[in-house]
Amino acid sequence: MKSSHEIELIKKAINHDQNAYNVLFDKYWNNIFSFLFQRTNNKNLAEELAIESFSKAFDQLDRFDEKYSFKSWLITIAKNHHIDRYRKIKNLSENFQDSSLSYSNEFFLNEIQNPEELMIANQNLDQILEHIKSMKKEFRNLIKMRYFEDMSIKEMETILNQSQNTIRVKLFRAKKMLANLLKGE
Repeated sequence: MKSSHEIELIKKAINHDQNAYNVLFDKYWNNIFSFLFQRTNNKNLAEELAIESFSKAFDQLDRFDEKYSFKSWLITIAKNHHIDRYRKIKNLSENFQDSSLSYSNEFFLNEIQNPEELMIANQNLDQILEHIKSMKKEFRNLIKMRYFEDMSIKEMETILNQSQNTIRVKLFRAKKMLANLLKGE
């Protein structure tokens, strides 16, 4: 059910109102995460796919048709993103099997979290660390806590005294910034 408040939030988000993005993200996070968790049965993968799905949706927000349900639109994006990820991993797995290396799809699902992480894995660690150092302190700390200290989002929530959704959004932005810095080399 669409409300005029939701339509107004979407219009504000189209005009890059950060608060509107946050409200929409918070409102639909559980729906999208639960949908993807049911499909993957992997909490970390579902979380990553959900964040990426929101990013795709927000990048295409001006294409949303108000005649339809926003929740259904988001779920469709999440479903398609999951299918695309599965196909990409399946192709990677087949390529590795063709070269007489045998890894299961589970290996790839657990090891290759997203394209940014794949790119990061192929970069020189010193260059990556230099780029991380050039980022704002808040984003540096998020990357350090999550990827170098291997903290869960829940642990980060306790330490940072911020909601899990806020941490997810900021962590996504930090990873996107880092990926852009690496692409800019």
